Amino acid sequence: MVDPVIVPDAQRAARLAGKIAIVTGASRGIGRAIALRLAREGSALVLAARDQKTLIGVADEIAAGGGVASWVAVDLRVTAAPAAVVRAALEAYGAIDIVVNNAGATRRGDFLELSEADWADGFALKFFGAVRLVRAAWPHLQARRGAVLNIIGVGGRTPGPEFAIGGSVNGACLSFTKALADIGIRDGIQVNAINPGFVRTDRLRGQLEAAAADHGGDTEAAATQLARRSNVVRLGEPDDVANLAAFILSPESKVVAGCAGRSRRRPDKNGLTALPSSARRRGVAHNWRQVCYPDPRTRNRRQSFCQFSQR
Repeated sequence: MVDPVIVPDAQRAARLAGKIAIVTGASRGIGRAIALRLAREGSALVLAARDQKTLIGVADEIAAGGGVASWVAVDLRVTAAPAAVVRAALEAYGAIDIVVNNAGATRRGDFLELSEADWADGFALKFFGAVRLVRAAWPHLQARRGAVLNIIGVGGRTPGPEFAIGGSVNGACLSFTKALADIGIRDGIQVNAINPGFVRTDRLRGQLEAAAADHGGDTEAAATQLARRSNVVRLGEPDDVANLAAFILSPESKVVAGCAGRSRRRPDKNGLTALPSSARRRGVAHNWRQVCYPDPRTRNRRQSFCQFSQR
């Protein structure tokens, strides 16, 4: 077997030079990692989240690396907020090429203990926030043949008893992505999703610290146990998701549409993946595998639904 050639960041061309990207939930975790990665790829960023101080920090970090970013402190649960983000992008750059929907966290807990407000809040931010943002940005994306990428989560397929709200919201986001992808084929807009599993964000760190009490205070032991219970090789890092996002949004993946990536459970026998060779050269294939299913409504083998799976 020939090992893929990994091209260092410093030797890569700016694949997204001249592109304008909106990233929600950009103040920390996966959203921050995606924003930083897209900036390194040459994209100008509009960062959206509720915490102004952390948004400014991310924008300053992008600027320090030679990138360009503006920010909008906004609560996407408010009906008019997504349209305000679109207006801010147009005022700053005059166009929109990419929308990354990453904002959204839901309350965990026993189903019978979750309130009406908990359910409403969960759908308001992650689902309706994404719907409203895409709707407001769609004409501008269509004008530039742009892209939408929804960061969702494996809970949409396997929610578990403590994740009733999150699983329901993620399931709705998956269906929204697939419906939108078919519309995108008509309108020239690429629509995909990534379904991360357990990723080392601040939220997961808190869970690991709580679980560490059963491991003598050793958070790494708790992380190893969580990975074993989840039947994955390791827990994900925000950069794992960001690397895949950069590939999906790059010109190299323009044939990919209507796809949803999820955490991979087992490596294949070669340790490689079905991603295109361009992705393997850039190191993406070390973390994700693509599995595609034909659209049963068509007679050809159009790749209508795919999964990028994490090792």
